[in-house]
Amino acid sequence: MPAPNVHYDVLSPVHFLLRSAMVFPDKVAVVYGDRRRTYSEFLERVYRLAGALQKMGIGKGDKVAYICPNTPPMLEAHYAVPLLGAVLVSVNIRLSANEVAYIIDHSDAKAVFVDNEFADLVAPMRDRLPQVSHFVNICDVSDATLLPGPAYEALLAEQAPTPVPLAVEDELEVITINYTSGTTGLPKGVMYQHRGAYLNAIGEQLEFGTTAHSVYLWTLPMFHCNGWCFTWGITAMGATHVCLRKVVPEEIFRIIAAEGVTHLCAAPTILIGMSAYATEHTIRLDHRLEIMTAGAPPAPTVIQNMEGIGANITQTYGLTEVYGPHSVCQWQRKWDHLPDEEKAQLKARQGVPYIVAHHMDVVDPLTMAPVPRDGKTMGEIVMRGNNVMLGYYKDPKATETAFEGGWFHSGDLAVMHPDNYAQIMDRKKDIIISGGENISTVEVENVIFRHPDVMEVAVIPVPDPKWGEVPKAFVLPKPGRQPDAQEIIAFCKQHLARFKAPKYVAFGELPKTATGKIQKYKLREQEWKGHERRVN
Repeated sequence: MPAPNVHYDVLSPVHFLLRSAMVFPDKVAVVYGDRRRTYSEFLERVYRLAGALQKMGIGKGDKVAYICPNTPPMLEAHYAVPLLGAVLVSVNIRLSANEVAYIIDHSDAKAVFVDNEFADLVAPMRDRLPQVSHFVNICDVSDATLLPGPAYEALLAEQAPTPVPLAVEDELEVITINYTSGTTGLPKGVMYQHRGAYLNAIGEQLEFGTTAHSVYLWTLPMFHCNGWCFTWGITAMGATHVCLRKVVPEEIFRIIAAEGVTHLCAAPTILIGMSAYATEHTIRLDHRLEIMTAGAPPAPTVIQNMEGIGANITQTYGLTEVYGPHSVCQWQRKWDHLPDEEKAQLKARQGVPYIVAHHMDVVDPLTMAPVPRDGKTMGEIVMRGNNVMLGYYKDPKATETAFEGGWFHSGDLAVMHPDNYAQIMDRKKDIIISGGENISTVEVENVIFRHPDVMEVAVIPVPDPKWGEVPKAFVLPKPGRQPDAQEIIAFCKQHLARFKAPKYVAFGELPKTATGKIQKYKLREQEWKGHERRVN
């Protein structure tokens, strides 16, 4: 290792644990069920895991895959793996066996750690993974499949908690690879670097207002953008991580009360479920709960409902390619006394760049010129800065396309308001062009969300012989409610220009990703089968 530099140090989020273990050695760092571990115990376990990985031959640049829900081993991996200069590959636990095998193989993972509830995803695919030299079983549930290899706790018990120095010499070294959902083809491996992860983790805490007294509940998957970098950020503050294996409203509210949870992150679909459960069981929070939401534009109604039970919602926006959130709907005191509905409308905007992000704009994607700040002219959201990915792993062509013009292209269509706050109107592939008129599916969804019988909604373009395409709404009613199609259409015509109202309405469950995003591409595939457009 080079000699220390008096005016420079490598920015790596691994440093956060070393600092918090020094400052808060006896403070509870991790809670999981009835287990509690202090920061000094957390660090000792990370050292044990790092030592075990070294014995496996894992070192700088090697890939280590984890298939694990939001339990302590997943959190420990976020420190032990990058401590060695190795690369953590967090795999979505809700993918199919074929998708999991593709990610393990494509990432060149040498070791795979598997929670035994999900071992059946890996077991039949082992013959397709010749580069994997070690499997480790995280035995968190009983009567589940085990892979050939040691149990996680036994592996740690065999190691001494000997301190391991950080092996990273260049802060632009890869720290993690996060695979996209692959909605338009094979998933792409998004490469994060130590510097970007460090800065984004700090940025999240600045925007969310966490402190050493905060208690953070893991309702957001750690495998999704490394938990928006909260895996590192909560540790940086010396706050408490509360791990949660399964995200269901009843358990969320129980733990909020039992552990005094102050902060959590969640996609809008989780908030919808929490709101419905709270309404059904007349729940009102007895302390302020800060919630950060992103992943899809939340309807103002969802925000208003959650704030009605005592939460405060912060809307953020980003993508896997920018470490999770990149912008925040920064609240301003001058809005405090506005009516609740108007506040919810403001909070539904995607806002302004993070303090650590700086650069975000809405531009004409052909000329790259910024659109007028009029709240009407649509363009594409583009971003650049420290928290933009290094690129796609082993995919230079896709990387070049994503970075065209010196910006990362989000694929999201938005307007820029006169106060410089951005607001998403649609994905490029979702915008409806009906008879030459642009219709924002998000605008239509926000109206339908206001209908008292609607739980969830997705709007997509469907083929039409006269107009080319028209809106169709897919609605999941609230339990016990039975709205009909004409009722929904008439409601939209009351609150929208008539041509924007859906021509068709279907009822039932909506397909979702593991992080709660509605998979509109699946709806488009079924509606456009046999037609020339709109498959992707």
